[in-house]
Amino acid sequence: MALTYTWKINSLKKQDNPSAELNDIIVQTYWECTGTNEDNNSGTFTGATPFDPDRVDPENFTSYEDLTEAQVLGWIQAEVNGNPNYKAHIDEQIQKQINAIVRPIVEVKDNALPWAEPSANTTPPTANT
Repeated sequence: MALTYTWKINSLKKQDNPSAELNDIIVQTYWECTGTNEDNNSGTFTGATPFDPDRVDPENFTSYEDLTEAQVLGWIQAEVNGNPNYKAHIDEQIQKQINAIVRPIVEVKDNALPWAEPSANTTPPTANT
């Protein structure tokens, strides 16, 4: 089943870099990626992506006030998609959550096992007549 993904930024951290004369450089992002299948079952992966302030190109720097969510999500997605193992891990965690909804695992306690003796507190079922 193909998943549809929705990305959301929960928070950011920013820092100044006086040597480059840049302020409010994004150095950390906290985000969620939610995958939803065609039956509307979904799972969410929560992640954090750091960015090195010393790698910012002053010629292509976007001031904090001018940043858009789409731009920052693009940075995050480039990091995620640039690491196939990390992307696979995210997809796997989302799929596990969806599988738990579609095919839940039910724990059976010892007193409910098929071979368990009826407990003294349990009244055997009776037929309705």
